[in-house]
Amino acid sequence: MGLDDKIQNAAQDAAGKAKEAVGKGTDDERLEAEGQADQTKANLKKAGENVKDAFK
Repeated sequence: MGLDDKIQNAAQDAAGKAKEAVGKGTDDERLEAEGQADQTKANLKKAGENVKDAFK
């Protein structure tokens, strides 16, 4: 996994956590769900990169 990919995934995960926290704080279920979705996407990308790295 390249450093750029790690940074992008970490940023997406952090943004997702922030969205989720704001959604919880404001009782905005849509924003909370978006945050969770962003975190899931970041985790899936990280897992995919780890699989690629394992085959190198």
